[in-house]
Amino acid sequence: MFAPEAETLPREALERLTLERMRATLARVGANGAWARRLGGVRPEDLRRVEDWRRLPFLTKEELRDAYPFGLACGDREGYRRIHMSSGTTGNPILNPYTAGDVAQWGEVMARCYAAAGVTRNDVIQITPSFGLFTGGFGVHYGAERLGAMVVPIGAGRTLLQLKLMRDLRATVLTAIATYPLRLIEVAREETFDLHSLTLRVGIFGSEIWSDELRARIDADLAIRSFDIIGMTETGGPGLGIDCAARAGIHVWEDHYHPEIVDPATGAPVADGVEGELVVSTLTREGLPLVRYRTHDLTRVVSRAPCDCGRTALRLDRLRGRTDDMVISKGVNFYPRQVESLLLRHPGLGPEYQIVLEADGGGERMTIVVETAPGCAPSVAERVRRELRDLLSLSPEIRLCPPGTIERPQGKAVRVVDRRGQR
Repeated sequence: MFAPEAETLPREALERLTLERMRATLARVGANGAWARRLGGVRPEDLRRVEDWRRLPFLTKEELRDAYPFGLACGDREGYRRIHMSSGTTGNPILNPYTAGDVAQWGEVMARCYAAAGVTRNDVIQITPSFGLFTGGFGVHYGAERLGAMVVPIGAGRTLLQLKLMRDLRATVLTAIATYPLRLIEVAREETFDLHSLTLRVGIFGSEIWSDELRARIDADLAIRSFDIIGMTETGGPGLGIDCAARAGIHVWEDHYHPEIVDPATGAPVADGVEGELVVSTLTREGLPLVRYRTHDLTRVVSRAPCDCGRTALRLDRLRGRTDDMVISKGVNFYPRQVESLLLRHPGLGPEYQIVLEADGGGERMTIVVETAPGCAPSVAERVRRELRDLLSLSPEIRLCPPGTIERPQGKAVRVVDRRGQR
């Protein structure tokens, strides 16, 4: 562990610390007029127990966009040292200003994530997420430096160079967005690069929803053990939590973040074990504190009991999808991850696919385009179609295509192409 005392706090002590930091967060945001108005004048002393937090209103992505650039920022006293922000593809970007304390907190939680994945100061960590306004590259970099490990900060792209440096510098840890390992594997095959020449042993992947089946393929092809890290621009970047070697859920660092699971439709809390929307509050962030932020991510509480690894923070299930990623076709609701899981159960199919939705006369048509592995039998298409009908009530056309057909974007994979509104 990186911070054993904090990571093994008994549940009662953790709840006392949570309440103390909730009150401090309310004091901080209460000094900002915009926050004070939206919280209705609630005071720190109004919180008598952790459960009282549920009486506060939710914070939404739209409110953060409307507050651009500094409407809900609270770090004027300390001063800002860094800006990161979301892409802002649908309106204003979400801008997160960091104080020096925020940068230090980021390094702390990321170092904990590395330690949970079995990474030590003796490792060589190759960083493939981009450096810039996107939080990924800097987050994994800061954590690696706090850990004291050697860093190879290559950033995004240049995949053949990535492989060469991995081999020549004897990298042992790979950090990436979840689908980038697929590109590494693909380029290695195209260039006859021997993946067995690598010394990788750990992969830390996130930023995208990725299935257990995809994880198994990546682990097998790269001969690594992968770990699922979560976080987002709004919470300060990656480092909100990670799974450990026990693979019994994602540890959330509860001394820094307060997670809740609510019904996506009503906002009411759901019982542990029931899937719902993840709501996150930050307890130690200064520049942009979050009070009950609706993330749109779907998950559930796996356990609040101590993990076999000794950590006591609650564990969440791996993210199952996003409420805003749900696809509705001919009245059937599904998530891309469900399709991915089904496709990857078939050995003849590759991990690259797209769900294409198009208008068809007065109705609509769904086509799943999926790349095949060498020697794939055409009959697999009918098997996939039958399973999609039986398990998800979908009846798409299955279009098999050779490797390399689907475009590879530099960033996150595009899994759904919706052309139903096009004419």
